[in-house]
Amino acid sequence: MTEEKTINEEMLEIVKALSDKVEALEKMMYAKDSLLMKAGLVVAESPTPTMDNSSGGISDVSNMDWSEIHKMVERAGGN
Repeated sequence: MTEEKTINEEMLEIVKALSDKVEALEKMMYAKDSLLMKAGLVVAESPTPTMDNSSGGISDVSNMDWSEIHKMVERAGGN
C-alpha cells in the first residue's frame, strides 16, 4: 500500500510540474512583449478549422459492430 501511495505521490508531482511548465510557456507565448508574437510566429486569434461531414455518409460509429466498421473502412478505400 505504501508503494502505491508513493507512486501516486510521484505521479501527482510530475503532473504538477508539467502543468507549471505549460502555464509558464503559455504566459511567455502570449506576453505582449514576446518576440515570437511580434515576429508573427504566434497568433493569439487564429481561425478554427472545421469539417463538413454531411457529404460523407458516415454514420455514428459508437453504435456499430466491428464488422460494420471494417465494411465502412473498405467502402472508403482504406482496405
